Amino acid sequence: MDVAAYLDRLGLDRPASTDVAALRVLQERHLSVVPFENLSIHLGEPIVLETEALFDKIVRRRRGGFCYELNGLFAALLRELGFDATLKAAKVFRPDGTLGPPFDHAAVRVELDEPWLSDVGFGRFSRFPLRLSATESQADPDGEFLILDAAYGDIDVVQDGKPQYRLEQRSRTLDEFIPTAFWQSASPESDFTRGPRCSLPTKHGRVTLAGDKLIVTTHGVREETRLSSDQEILDVYRKEFGIELARVPERP
Repeated sequence: MDVAAYLDRLGLDRPASTDVAALRVLQERHLSVVPFENLSIHLGEPIVLETEALFDKIVRRRRGGFCYELNGLFAALLRELGFDATLKAAKVFRPDGTLGPPFDHAAVRVELDEPWLSDVGFGRFSRFPLRLSATESQADPDGEFLILDAAYGDIDVVQDGKPQYRLEQRSRTLDEFIPTAFWQSASPESDFTRGPRCSLPTKHGRVTLAGDKLIVTTHGVREETRLSSDQEILDVYRKEFGIELARVPERP
């Protein structure tokens, strides 16, 4: 991996150490500049879970991705920088409180003085790493987080009182997520196939483009604007997310 090019994509110099302060900077900056997006699904592009392919997409072509892509490449960057980083599989909680399938999500565990959860691929989630051994609530710019013990040694991650996902302790390799990534990108039952979506946090909220709907949240106030032309949509992808597209991803 060309670490210098990746760090340039993030607008960062190589960290001088591999501690939690450096991890915080890397995670916060990654979330700030690399969009959470599913545009490949709606552009007819394959999802290739190989480090070189992900590097080409996210670094060279300055795109984003969803969890397997973003956390898969971020974990590889952390290892190149000297961190002890591994991928973990998680089941995502559905709105009704039931759990999704295994490998529903990919997150990163980093071993420092204690284990930390670092996740740059879950959309609106913690801006900074979370202590996995903490028993108390952890304050973050994007909410209050709790780490709770679950069955079989798994860990539940709770945001603002709502369970988000159940994290396995076992480490996984990126290729183990390929079958579920394919399902996520192809099944009509997957949330990702229901329409193109691209999102980034801002200083005071979040900006999201869902199809032709621009959603800007500032200090908790949500404003929606319906874009009237393909050119307007392409302009928003470029101006808000730094993504240059030749055509608009297909609408639902």
